[in-house]
Amino acid sequence: MYADLPTARATVEISATPEAVWALVSDIHLMVKLSEELLEVTWLDDAGEPGVGKRFRGRSFHEALGEWESTSRVIEFEPNSAFTWEVNAGQDERPSSVWGFSLGSCPVGTELSQWGQMGPGRSGLNHAIDRLPHKEGKIVANRLGEFQAGLESNLRLIKELAEGAR
Repeated sequence: MYADLPTARATVEISATPEAVWALVSDIHLMVKLSEELLEVTWLDDAGEPGVGKRFRGRSFHEALGEWESTSRVIEFEPNSAFTWEVNAGQDERPSSVWGFSLGSCPVGTELSQWGQMGPGRSGLNHAIDRLPHKEGKIVANRLGEFQAGLESNLRLIKELAEGAR
């Protein structure tokens, strides 16, 4: 259920240094090239790079949800370790989703995880749930499956880029 804060997570080991992997995951513009939904990102407030409190706008498209814009705020930024942002904190200041990358050392080089959490604030998915409350579990499971597939694709492509750049 949406109120349970469903979260997708994927992890990959990359034969590259944390610094090389960090250069990729901390580049929000690269995410446009990786994601099937994200069409464009732009730093706001004259920010040119990530840091706690900095914001960026994203424009996305999904066949079932249409096109939308969102504003994200970086809530954790530890070079070579963690990059987390919340999306669209609404009137009640609760984000509609939270996304992040975490990096750690592993025998081959870097272990990279990416995760995405739905809620706790409302998102476009809530409009479908409001219309079909008896199908909430299925609606959430389908979207969570899309999150999972997207994360796995992102990490596969980041791994290719990082290992090819060695």
